[in-house]
Amino acid sequence: MVWDKLRSSSFELDEETIESLFGYNIQNPIKNDETKSKTPPSKHVLEPKRLQNITILLKALNVTPEQAYNALMKGNGLVLQQLEALVKMVPTKEEEAKLYSYNGDINELGYAEKFIKALLSIPFAFLRAEAMLFRETFEDEVIHLKNSFSMLEEACKELRSSRLFLKLLEAVLKTGNRMNVGTIRGGATAFKLDTLLKLADVKGTDGKTTLLHFVVQEIIRSKGIRVSDTDTITGKMNESNKSQTAEEKEEDYKRRGLDLVSGLSTELYHVKKTATIDLDVLATSVSNLSNGKDKVKNLVMEELSRDEKNEDFIRSMNSFLDYAENNIKELQEDEHRVLLHVREIAEYFHGDVRKLEEANPLGIFLVVRDFLGMLDYVCKELRNSKTPSSPSPLAPFL
Repeated sequence: MVWDKLRSSSFELDEETIESLFGYNIQNPIKNDETKSKTPPSKHVLEPKRLQNITILLKALNVTPEQAYNALMKGNGLVLQQLEALVKMVPTKEEEAKLYSYNGDINELGYAEKFIKALLSIPFAFLRAEAMLFRETFEDEVIHLKNSFSMLEEACKELRSSRLFLKLLEAVLKTGNRMNVGTIRGGATAFKLDTLLKLADVKGTDGKTTLLHFVVQEIIRSKGIRVSDTDTITGKMNESNKSQTAEEKEEDYKRRGLDLVSGLSTELYHVKKTATIDLDVLATSVSNLSNGKDKVKNLVMEELSRDEKNEDFIRSMNSFLDYAENNIKELQEDEHRVLLHVREIAEYFHGDVRKLEEANPLGIFLVVRDFLGMLDYVCKELRNSKTPSSPSPLAPFL
């Protein structure tokens, strides 16, 4: 086996480093009774695996028991990474009981156990650490939530105000009615937005042109001609434009129209970004912040208020609690307002949104995002192709 090929002397461990990093006690071979008597074994109250984990966390914490004690009493003095390490050391009720009931020589305990035992002399030591960690991460969480709500609000504005998107819906509706003339589907006045995702599935008789290609080409032609007409009216048409052949003008219309249609993805930037947001996660995050604030408030106002020794910690937390109260109130107002906007935009495009809300309140943004991806692909294809000449606009589908 591979293990038979290993040489015992080919690799040497740095024993001091492994002991300092991971807390392993490197036991030297005991040569005689004299050596054995000089190194009495430590007494351990906690389980070996638990001791090992705490020792690793203490390396990340990197403070003395006295420094940790003072920081928890004052409510200041530890950074985010230190607080995260400290919170992970929270002892179980059983571990607390073992350390409290230990009546032997404190110096006989291991460093990790002495550290935890020292902190347990502080009233609600680890609840203090959790409160300090909550305060340390609070602002970043608030900023993230406010940015998410702002993005949702912008997405609703973009979708409702985009003239190009409205023109695209009009083109799809008219094309569908033209193809379904004489059937029960003809003469429709609206369609569900997820229909946009099916346009690429309908292929013409040539087996290549899809209904999405056709709709985009028609909008490109319409928009391109309109831009060219505007240039003529405003006097922007130069001499080279006047001497263009019919084919060159068609290519110019195509380029100008493509530039406009291709810009829809940029115009609906926030709509695409919003598709990655989960409303349930946002609502849970706001709720968690509120619950966390209440937990800190209870610790400060109820548990610690009975002893004057806790005044420094209470003072450091009171200003934060006022700040947290105001921010959480604003977040709850933002959440309510944005949910209203989301419902309104869904009703604007879908009418009755009860079923839509049950599935996904932001489903409309997912549909538009996926459609914009399809639209970008078609625009890229058309930009690399020559303008087709067809005797009838719908000829490929008839």
